[in-house]
Amino acid sequence: MSRLHRVLERVSGEVLEVRPGESLLCAMERQGKGCIPVGCRGGGCGVCKVRVVSGRFDFGAMSCRHISTDERGRGLALACRLFPLGDSEVQACGEAVRAAPEQQ
Repeated sequence: MSRLHRVLERVSGEVLEVRPGESLLCAMERQGKGCIPVGCRGGGCGVCKVRVVSGRFDFGAMSCRHISTDERGRGLALACRLFPLGDSEVQACGEAVRAAPEQQ
């Protein structure tokens, strides 16, 4: 069995356990956490922007409108297109969006 990667989201203090080949955003949703805002889930809206604080990642395709070459060079990425390669740390750039409680 492959080792899970532990990713600390710095603002909330939440630790996400990410499977090899799984995006950071998918791991967060799978675990029912809400430390990173969720948008289109496809790399086109920019809502899930994070700053990589430490660690190594693979990057999927991201809209240049939301992550410029300069921003990527400064460690910014979209969590839906960010694939951890080991234990790491990120910081969400936007306000986390959580599902509203069900109305009774």
